[in-house]
Amino acid sequence: MKKTKIIYWLTTTLIFLWEGLMPALTSHTELAVEGVRSLGYPDYFRVLLTVFKVLGALALILPMVKGRVKEWAYAGMTFLFISAAVSHWAVSGFGAFVLMPLFFLGVLVISYLTYHKLQEEPTGHLVSDLT
Repeated sequence: MKKTKIIYWLTTTLIFLWEGLMPALTSHTELAVEGVRSLGYPDYFRVLLTVFKVLGALALILPMVKGRVKEWAYAGMTFLFISAAVSHWAVSGFGAFVLMPLFFLGVLVISYLTYHKLQEEPTGHLVSDLT
């Protein structure tokens, strides 16, 4: 169980940092604005995407969020990563910008599986000590 908790928190924290904190801090930069524009999306989509990324990442990392809200956050992040990979592939062809969202999709899947494994444990507590 200790190993499962460590894997859960590492993967979930990585998703939170990549999809929650980083977009919150960098979505207004010229690089981010041009990145979304180069995919053919309007600027308001970048803002909307940032809001949903941050809310979804918070739902994943906050232990008091449970049940359907957390499930929808996992689903939303899954759609996000698949859509990002498809968008980059359609515009730029296969490359690093296609592989990166798929890598984070893999991290998200590990977070999801370990989250459910912890929920099946007798205590079911995600915030308890790692000892």
